[in-house]
Amino acid sequence: MATAARRAVYFNPLARSWTAPPTSDEDLVDGFHKQMPDYRPTDLVSLDAVAKEIGVGAVHLKNEGNRFGMPSFKILGASWGTFRAITQQLSLPPSSDIETVKKALESKSISLYAATDGNHGRAVARMGAIFSIPAEIHVPATMEQNIIEPIRSEGATIVVSSGTYDEAVLEAYSASKHEGGILIQDFAFDDYQDFPQWIVNGYLTMLREVDQQLAEKRADLVIAPVGVGSFAQAAVSHFRRQGSSTAVMVVEPDTAACVWKSLQRGELTPEKTTPTIMAGLECGTPSTIAWPLLKEGVEASVTVSDYESHEASRYLASLGHSAGPCGSAPLAALRRLTASDKLALGLNENSIVVLLCTERGREYPIPFSVSSDDPVVLTQTLVQINSANPSLGSVPGPGETAIARYITAWLEHRDIESHWIEPTKGRPSVVGVARGSGGGKSLLFNGHIDTVTLMGYDDDPLSGRITDGKLYGRGAADMKGGIAAAMVALANAKKLDLRGDVIFTGVADEEAVSIGTQDVLAAGWRADAAIVSEPTDLDIIHTHKGFVWLDVTIHGVASHGSRADLGVDAISKAGYFLAELDQHAQRLLVGPADPIVGTPTIHASLIKGGEEVSSYPAVCTISVERRTIAGETPETVKKEIQDILDRLTKEVAGFKATLEVTFSRSPFKLPLDDPFTVLVGDFVGKALGRKPTITGGAYWTDCALLADKGIPSLLWGPKGEGLHAKEEWVEVESVRQVAEALTNIASHFCQ
Repeated sequence: MATAARRAVYFNPLARSWTAPPTSDEDLVDGFHKQMPDYRPTDLVSLDAVAKEIGVGAVHLKNEGNRFGMPSFKILGASWGTFRAITQQLSLPPSSDIETVKKALESKSISLYAATDGNHGRAVARMGAIFSIPAEIHVPATMEQNIIEPIRSEGATIVVSSGTYDEAVLEAYSASKHEGGILIQDFAFDDYQDFPQWIVNGYLTMLREVDQQLAEKRADLVIAPVGVGSFAQAAVSHFRRQGSSTAVMVVEPDTAACVWKSLQRGELTPEKTTPTIMAGLECGTPSTIAWPLLKEGVEASVTVSDYESHEASRYLASLGHSAGPCGSAPLAALRRLTASDKLALGLNENSIVVLLCTERGREYPIPFSVSSDDPVVLTQTLVQINSANPSLGSVPGPGETAIARYITAWLEHRDIESHWIEPTKGRPSVVGVARGSGGGKSLLFNGHIDTVTLMGYDDDPLSGRITDGKLYGRGAADMKGGIAAAMVALANAKKLDLRGDVIFTGVADEEAVSIGTQDVLAAGWRADAAIVSEPTDLDIIHTHKGFVWLDVTIHGVASHGSRADLGVDAISKAGYFLAELDQHAQRLLVGPADPIVGTPTIHASLIKGGEEVSSYPAVCTISVERRTIAGETPETVKKEIQDILDRLTKEVAGFKATLEVTFSRSPFKLPLDDPFTVLVGDFVGKALGRKPTITGGAYWTDCALLADKGIPSLLWGPKGEGLHAKEEWVEVESVRQVAEALTNIASHFCQ
């Protein structure tokens, strides 16, 4: 199996000589936490097998799966932050005890607000219950119900945002802006600065416990998960304090790498995120008070995939340690370090590593691996994700969201620039870009990520099984094999140091009306040439037909079925049109033809008319599809149908009709002598070991949309059968051939 050239570790060797500013309130924080119900230090357990695997002296896990009866460390920060905010509001000293504060609250109207990806909101809700005051928790639109319910169980009011975590933070902040409203958030922004620092100070209790539990020993490396950065800020504040030589490494999800990317750029940079099973780490903007400490004091920053975190969680569970995906991320981060990474961190057989596990196990959807660069393995994974188009079939499919998230995760794992395009809710497309150094031509690989319905498929449509060199499943040929080949070619191009950009567009809805490619083009994406990797049996398609959809509405007069003197039967009158349409279809078949794709065609697709048996129908509508060739337009097609209707109006008594073009797509052609056709033909020939067939198709593809925007385009993809049928497969070897040839085309075209 080919493995990915993944996102590199970020190193800051200057962090070793940097000292964090001193922290305050240590005795007050520790004293407060000891008042909390069920206080005790959480366990620090040894992972001897991991230490042996990594080649270090010891690996310890600080497991925060049961802190004050809560499933996460978050209650440490939320409790102290809430306490300090309330004491400030009541003008009480921070040395007050909990009972004194509760008594003072009886005469005040104070409400708590927070935004959360899970555990922080539950912790704030718990503090509302302890102090007997209301708590309103705002959650992102994508949060699963099984995460929301535990927050609600603490007595909080839940408000579901229409957007991301970052948007939920701003909504909670706005909701709190009234007398007695207090926002408890571990994320500093604008003028909201003091409260997050109190939360950070609350987290320090856990880190002081680590020191006490290690006794005379000291940690050489501490690995902390990072979301908005407040917990990592606490780790840096503590372990980079005066007199400490412990290095700090932080870990994020591949798809929410706001700290890694900010560190890489050297400046605080908001990032777009996509959902991850590491829900508490899905943050797009680092906290403004955390950022200066992270920038100076983090020695290494890594990102891990959902699958790696899942595997780490499973491993810890096998040892009897319950850890959720966020809490398992530090182990995943440690396991992903290469020998050179460990050398850069100064790790050796005597080193002590501490993993800060922030949450106990919980339910989450099992993720797919994103580690393989083998286009066949990738095709199998894509087939196993149901992306049936929701506008097709008797049972609507789920759409493209799940597969778009997977593709984004695959790209981000390799540090390939990704863009999420979703003007129509639930119908996303994904753009990946391997940026060139500049001055070269750009090449676009396009493919649709939706499939037709799973209904009617004979076997398991999501199996991805391989038998006798064929990979089976809905979409295997149409067109997940081509998508996989294009994605692998994009990843290969990133390694080639090209001057021009290579762009991948995984688009929604091609099986219906192609809103995906339309959305991508509307967003401004362009290239000097494009290849659409639809299944072509390895033939190069340089031209294909377009189509026009028309509605012909025949108008009658409604009346009771007994009143022939009053009624005009629209359905019967439609028969005259259908007869003429049939004759017109026959004339087209013997008329002018394109030398490659043949003649245009026309047929009646749908007919609808009447309301009940006992009435004359007032309307009969016939939907017509006209396949077009080069030189034909919606206007020319409409005129030929209108001419038929006009003649019938004159010749048939009572005949009346209206005509509307409802949708159309252009035919497409790239000349055989176009330089891009010649170039692609050469490289495809080398991949196949023979002269390629260059031909045309009677169908329509997204090539036409690209060509309409002036992008020279060709259709070329793997070999397969059963498109839209009861059994579908793609030839395994052809997927590999397409990936190899696309890579070579990009290498030459974009140099």
